[in-house]
Amino acid sequence: MRFIIRYFFRTLRLVLTPFMLISEKVSTPKSVQRPPEEQARVDSACDNLALYQFTACPFCIKVRKEMARLGLNIETRDAQHNESHREALAAGGGRVKVPCLMIRGDSGHEQWLYESDDIKSWLQQRFE
Repeated sequence: MRFIIRYFFRTLRLVLTPFMLISEKVSTPKSVQRPPEEQARVDSACDNLALYQFTACPFCIKVRKEMARLGLNIETRDAQHNESHREALAAGGGRVKVPCLMIRGDSGHEQWLYESDDIKSWLQQRFE
């Protein structure tokens, strides 16, 4: 029975993934426009950030849309298909759960922020 349930959900995911990705492309908002020097400052601040994510995860899509709206160039790391990113997420954050924003401070200390709403709030407070 578990075998049937497992393959049902895998099949469902395979069918829905293209629709979710197309929906993301169509509904992603335009980014805010900043003066070049301010955008350079924002890009510099984004160098210390990385988003661990799965491509078709709806919560990751929500965070990526917010990143696009705010005009943020944050590195995205695929923890689903890239084993080294998955291991880094497990080692640094303590668990393989996405989305997860890795925030590296000036001293090199890393903070791992889980939950899409918490990540969106942090990004809005920092960059809006």
